[in-house]
Amino acid sequence: MAGEHRLLLDNAQQLVLVCTKGEKYLLQAGMQDLAVLDNASVVIGTDGCVKAVGHADVIRQQFSEASFEKIIDCSGKCILPGLVDAHTHPVWAGDRVHEFAMKLAGASYMDIHQAGGGIHFTVEHTQKASEEELFKTFKHRLLRMLRTGTTLVECKSGYGLNLETELKMLRVIEQARRLLDSNISSTYCGAHSVPKGKNATEATDDIISNHLPKLKELNLNGEIHVNNIDVFCEKGVFDLNCTRRILQAGKGIGLQINFHGDELHPMKSAELGAELGAQAISHLEEISDEGIAAMASAKCAAVLLPTTAYMLRLKQPQARKMLKEGVIVALGSDFNPNAYCYSMPMVMHLACVNMKMSMKEALAAATINAAYALGRSHMHGSIENGKQGDLIIINSSRWEHLIYQFGGHQELIEYVIVKGKVIYKNEGIMGY
Repeated sequence: MAGEHRLLLDNAQQLVLVCTKGEKYLLQAGMQDLAVLDNASVVIGTDGCVKAVGHADVIRQQFSEASFEKIIDCSGKCILPGLVDAHTHPVWAGDRVHEFAMKLAGASYMDIHQAGGGIHFTVEHTQKASEEELFKTFKHRLLRMLRTGTTLVECKSGYGLNLETELKMLRVIEQARRLLDSNISSTYCGAHSVPKGKNATEATDDIISNHLPKLKELNLNGEIHVNNIDVFCEKGVFDLNCTRRILQAGKGIGLQINFHGDELHPMKSAELGAELGAQAISHLEEISDEGIAAMASAKCAAVLLPTTAYMLRLKQPQARKMLKEGVIVALGSDFNPNAYCYSMPMVMHLACVNMKMSMKEALAAATINAAYALGRSHMHGSIENGKQGDLIIINSSRWEHLIYQFGGHQELIEYVIVKGKVIYKNEGIMGY
């Protein structure tokens, strides 16, 4: 019957499934055995989910060409799962390119922060911006992410700091979730910095007494859907006690704990996250040995951000030690005005070069494990029957080219597919 299935991706040179047994995440050993099929095809149904994967000749015997709304010949090409970016700050106004010059001249992150730049500069501009202005720039950034292969992205608020602007940012994220093709995991990050005129304890009290009850109300009545709660647990920002109070209150209204920890100073954030049942902790450049062990035991994902360590000249996160000790390692871009990179292929490349991950480890960290960090690996992060049909097709006979070619994604990625629908086709490389 015509149109019984939405899409057939036919006869790919390599089909990178990542997982085959419904794994929620991959540890180091599982990453070495990344599932890859040669000369394979994928069938996506009209519900946008994967219906069959297998060798091309077997799929052809099972399905008639007439049953597909669309067929894409993938001969000589590779199919991979859509990439997952587990940490971004994509809703903001104001340009901070001048701070890059300051950093190159030797200013530290905290130097800029204390001089009124950094987060507070962006907060000032974001508070003044209209919802329409914020949505327009956010939409543009999401589309750029899609063109680099990202089909599921975590999006934080956090440049409002007052309730009004935080809700404005979350409404912008909600509008994108409803109107655009990207899959979004929404994060409330009202504790991104201590607002001017308050100390950390006062800011914490305000979040617990005012922000979170309003979020609960808006979530319950369906106006916005927030998935995660985040705090910047850092010296001079929110200490361990304030962080604990906010995260526990967020968990109490049903939000997943997914927060910034141990970035610039050792704060015992990892130990706290493991104790509270956090889904994920990001950064972790200054994690302790005890923190690594605690996260491994708690099955709390470590979202490592190689672009941030690179751009801020921080020490690299200990990816190898984490992998060896059984931590679920995921990757994110940390896209924000301070680290302007939205390309997960470049993030994977930097993870390999600077954090000494293998290409298989990096791909697993940017797919199934990043999806796990968002609590979404049951439907995202691998190409398996029943999962959402989010895929990318690259114009290469080896999947590793997506990581190997630093900045090469603009020429490599030919199609980006979400729920079985082609949402990006790179016309510039047809016949390349």
